[in-house]
Formats: sequence, structure tokens, C-alpha cells
Amino acid sequence: MTLPPPASLHDPDACFYRHWQQLNDWLVAHRELWQPAPFTEPAPAWTRKWPALAERVANLSDNDCEQLDDDPGKLARMAARELPSLEAFDDLTRVPALTGDPAQPNTLPETRATDMPGRKRLQSGAFASAIRPLEHDVLDWCCGKGHLARTLAPLCDGKVTGFEWNRALVEDGNRLAAKFGDSVTLHCQDVMAEGLVMPRAAHGVALHACGDLHRRLVRRVADDGLPRLSFSPCCYHLTETPDYWPLSQRAGSCSNALELARNDLRLAVQETVTAPERVRQQTHQISRWRLGFDGLQRQLRGVDTYLPVPSHPPGLMNGDFAGFCHWAAGKKGLDLPVETDFGHWRAHGEQRWQEVRRHELVRHLFRRPLELWLVLDYALFLGEQGYEVRLGTFCERQLTPRNLLIDAVKRADTR
Repeated sequence: MTLPPPASLHDPDACFYRHWQQLNDWLVAHRELWQPAPFTEPAPAWTRKWPALAERVANLSDNDCEQLDDDPGKLARMAARELPSLEAFDDLTRVPALTGDPAQPNTLPETRATDMPGRKRLQSGAFASAIRPLEHDVLDWCCGKGHLARTLAPLCDGKVTGFEWNRALVEDGNRLAAKFGDSVTLHCQDVMAEGLVMPRAAHGVALHACGDLHRRLVRRVADDGLPRLSFSPCCYHLTETPDYWPLSQRAGSCSNALELARNDLRLAVQETVTAPERVRQQTHQISRWRLGFDGLQRQLRGVDTYLPVPSHPPGLMNGDFAGFCHWAAGKKGLDLPVETDFGHWRAHGEQRWQEVRRHELVRHLFRRPLELWLVLDYALFLGEQGYEVRLGTFCERQLTPRNLLIDAVKRADTR
């Protein structure tokens, strides 16, 4: 499958829709591989439908799993040996780079980046470079302490303001802006409030606004006819609605459009390419414990189904597997027998983890296609509202896997 090159001048909406439709058809055709969660289903149905693919991943080493999970293109080429339709991955996920001029770095100097994590500083600088020049007042949506706003301020001749609901962050952000002489003003504002008043003729920006927050921004910019919107979305699953439906009319009216539940959307952001090794190891450890407890609870209840357990308190990681099981059982109202063989169930969790890791490897192949399906829908919606839209990446995925950027400018004939 070969897609037409991304277009920004010659009917970009048609190009976006073709790309979205091809992604949609591909995701629908392979839903058996990505909608079931291996963590909750010990033997996903696809392992019986495509046994050769199941055998290939079962024979991977731990090192293979690490490398392939961080290199989805290589993973797709490997899996395509058993399922050729997966060869479309590279074409389906290709988008242009919207990076700025490397000779004009826009990253905030470290001496001015107080309270700003290094990775966030680099992400903000890359985002700023990709959306230059700035020709309007800027509104930083869900701005936190205003790190992005302070990065953009030197590039903007107009006012730079920010909306953030957390008063403590607003106070800290305004203190930092005053300390460094930045022309930035942050306001304590719940962006989901019904009475929200948007600044007139502002350029809305958002770096990694989550779920309903970025979808609210898209709708408000369109409703108010603001001249420009530039945003990088994140955490698509953080929404109040249990079922997801496309924003755009074209995607929403498609007869075979994907039907997604909130949990399906989680898949789009399940990447740890930027996580420190210590965090990865802790995540693996708690996964083993949860899978061990899952086997135990199935036996205790006599019900062969997954039983969700709440998020664990961080201090629990300092204990042992038996302590985790007692905590989890207490949360679910289960009594653990005195003679419980925790060693057996810990080994069960280890074995299940090895299986889950390999089955999830196949599922993870669909993370980026699903994310791009969502973001292309946003681009289509903005096109329908009279915006000229660019869609691409603003940095390498090693800096952040959430590197997709939508940059939409109101067309002159629709202002």
C-alpha cells in the first residue's frame, strides 16, 4: 500500500481523508490483533488464527523484545513475514517533518529554564521552531507553569497569555516570568468551564494537552474562528465519554469507521521509549506481580476472568509479592488462605509476563496507526471549519513519542 505524498497546497483535506480511510480500513482488518488486551486475556484469539506469528514472537529473546518495541518499523517488517498485510505499516504511518531551521534554535537557555525538566525544555524549543513565525497574540492552553509560553515569548511581538486551572502553578509561572522579564501572563482558568471567554484574534497553542482538554481547544478555536491553532495532543483516553466518535463529519459518516471504547484509546500512548531504565524495571516488576495475583484470584474465585485492581501505592514496591497479594486481595474483598503458595503464584506471574510481553509486542505495532487515525480526524475537522492544516512531526520520537503536530491557519475566505 503506497500513500500519496502529504499535501498542504493541493486539496490537503482530500489527502488527509484518503490517509485516514486507509488507516481506518487497515485497523479494522487487524482489530483481532490490537483490541484484545493480552494482559487480561491469557490466550488471545489471534494466536490460534495466526499460529506462525504467535510462534515467531514466542521465540523472541528478552533483548529482541526490547529492541523491537522501540523500533516499530523493524517490528512490522518482522511480523510481515507471517502476515504480509502488516507491510503497510511504514507507508501508513509516514508523515512529514515540520521541524524548524536548525540554525535558529528556539530552546529556552538552561539559565532561564528554572523548574523546567530538560526533556520538556527541548520539546518546547522544537515545538516553537516548528510553528514560527508567530503573527498573533498567543494563548498557551493548559499551560502549567508557562514553560511553553516563556519559550514562545521572545518569538512573539504580541501578548503571550496562558490558561491553567491549578492556582499554585499559575503563581509559580507568573513569578518565573517576572524574574526573567518574560512578557507572559498566566491566568487561573478552568478551560472546561461553560463561561470560558477566549482572547480575540489569538493563536492557540498546546504542547501535550490531554484528551478532552485538547479536544475542547479544537472546538473552541473553531467556534470562535481564531486565526491559528498549533497543538500536539496527548493521552487521548482521558475523556468523560465511555465510547469515542470522530470529530469530523467525513470520518464520522464513514460506514465502517472504527468503534472505539475509552480503553482502546489507551493503546495510542503505551510507549516508554523516553522512560528511564529504573522506571521500566519497576513497571515490569509490578506487571509480574499483578499477573501472579491474577492467576491466584482466578483460582480463589473459581472464575476464569480478569479482576481489575486499583493503582498501587508507590511504597508497595518496597515490599514483596506476598505483601502485594494481601493488599490487592483486600482491595477486592478476597480472603487469602493461610496456606497460599506465594512462590508458586510469583512464578506463574513471571511465566505470564513472558507471554504477555510477546503478545503485547504485536499489539504495540498498532499504537502509532491508532494515534494517527485520531490526529488525522482532528485535521479533517479543522479543514471542515475553514482552516488550512499542516500535519507532521515537530521532533524525533526519542525526545517524545507524542511528537505529532497539527498547525492550522484560518483561510482568508472564511474569516
